Amino acid sequence: MSIFLRRLACICAAMLLGQAPALADPVADFYRGKSISLYVGFPPGGGYDLYARVFAPYFSRHIPGNPPIVLKTMLGGSGIKAAGYMTSVTPQDGTSLGVFLDALTLGKVLGGPGEFDPVKLTWIGRIVSTATVSVVWHTSPVQSIEEAKHRELLMAGTVPSNTSSFIPAALNDLIGTRIKVILGFRGSPDQALAMMRGEAQSIGGMSWEAIQANHREWLDGHLIRILYAQGAHRIKDLPNDPALLDFATDERSRNILSLLGSGPDIGRSLVAEPGIPPERAAALRQAFMAAIEDPEFVAEMKKRYLNVEPLSGEDVHKIVAASVATPKDLVAQAKRYIGQ
Repeated sequence: MSIFLRRLACICAAMLLGQAPALADPVADFYRGKSISLYVGFPPGGGYDLYARVFAPYFSRHIPGNPPIVLKTMLGGSGIKAAGYMTSVTPQDGTSLGVFLDALTLGKVLGGPGEFDPVKLTWIGRIVSTATVSVVWHTSPVQSIEEAKHRELLMAGTVPSNTSSFIPAALNDLIGTRIKVILGFRGSPDQALAMMRGEAQSIGGMSWEAIQANHREWLDGHLIRILYAQGAHRIKDLPNDPALLDFATDERSRNILSLLGSGPDIGRSLVAEPGIPPERAAALRQAFMAAIEDPEFVAEMKKRYLNVEPLSGEDVHKIVAASVATPKDLVAQAKRYIGQ
């Protein structure tokens, strides 16, 4: 009887050993003992850097092998330098990630610099859209885009290449609004001051998070009305306020507005190298979505009053690919708005 039991034990052990290779995780084996570099195209202290720092440890927790993620600031074109570095220098093995300006793809489509292809970058997922809105002051005689088709609206802007300027230029041409942009303001705080003083009736663009955090009196006192979100699609927190595609009148205007609004929809997204092995890309995307839904991460973001509006890497890639595929004649038309 004992001989039989010993043989049975040997057979079971052999079966378990035979199953071991099937249970192994090659992605976990690769990442175990390694670290991941996360290149941030902005200086410490800003929004992109903050989101990356808060998200990184939770993301690491869900990646097979639990590699620590080390943030590395790489300035230059708000991510242009880092995107080129990840395309041509890093080992293309999944140990390099990046967080770049939301408009990086738009800039490249419009002929901007950079040794990278947005479509070939491996988009891992979006933490949050860069929810930016144009608002109008409560005393303005124009309170909507529809009304701006019939009366002039004075809007504070920065420079022609900024969304605060080129989106109104596009709306004027495509749907017949009469928005007059006053250029020269250094940023949204200056634009806000001008609007409150009556030097302008509206703001070309301001972060929705900044309005919530710094101008609660605007919201509580009903002092502003949102004209539009700068993205192609509506902001989750503002489902009743229009986004750019709501103004499209035909396929041509729809394609142009979709391109111009692609940046906020891409938002604060993580990317990996273009040459990453497919199984590691899939694992990172799966880990990203798991981290976004991690109850501790959700609680951390609520404690910090930071928004979360996730999008899968596959869906971010679709936005990028659609922007890059914009017909050349429409790209040329979009360039004219930015050049005004």
